[in-house]
Amino acid sequence: MKKTSLIVLALALGACSSQKEIVDIPIIFDEQRVELTKEYLLKRYELDQETPEIIPKMVVLHWTAIPSLKKSFEAFNRSTLPNWRPDLVNVSGLNVSSHFLVDQDGTIYRLMPETTMARHTIGLNHCAIGIENVGGTEGMPLTKQQLKSNIFLVDYLASKYDIEYVIGHQEYTQFEGHPLWLEVDDGYRTEKTDPGMDFVEKVKKANKNFNFKPVPKK
Repeated sequence: MKKTSLIVLALALGACSSQKEIVDIPIIFDEQRVELTKEYLLKRYELDQETPEIIPKMVVLHWTAIPSLKKSFEAFNRSTLPNWRPDLVNVSGLNVSSHFLVDQDGTIYRLMPETTMARHTIGLNHCAIGIENVGGTEGMPLTKQQLKSNIFLVDYLASKYDIEYVIGHQEYTQFEGHPLWLEVDDGYRTEKTDPGMDFVEKVKKANKNFNFKPVPKK
């Protein structure tokens, strides 16, 4: 089935499903992407692995700053970086991606296996599951439905894996010097503001029973 058909099917399913259902619409993860992911693990983290698997220790919340599910999916789908990301291509040709994508109506889409590395957070991809939320711009802020779905997803993931931290993307540099931080290039950083601390704190508060560790202070 073509990717466009998968998205149409997923949208139809999402329209009639409860928000707690996870709909699978896998991005391309061909041999090229596997090799680029393994190369990223080796060159960025000095992890020489036969597979691109990770042991999840963290969940990172994001927004896409892209105004639709379709365009957000397309941004992650291809194996290599498109021409509009020249800031990242010199580091690795591997495209950015995320494990989950949450639409404005709260529908949850799984883009790739939870234990396969996705490129979404500098220094921490080797241990982090990424949740992207469609929108995040001034004209398309994150919604209450997305908040509820993120709360559900964190509960789902923390019940399944040994998740120690839940963070917003804007907090990632606070892990510099932490044992989980493996980025080898001291100059490779990007400034992030997503998804906003109010959103992050509400997700964590709703899942306080897991006693996640506090984010390190710099």
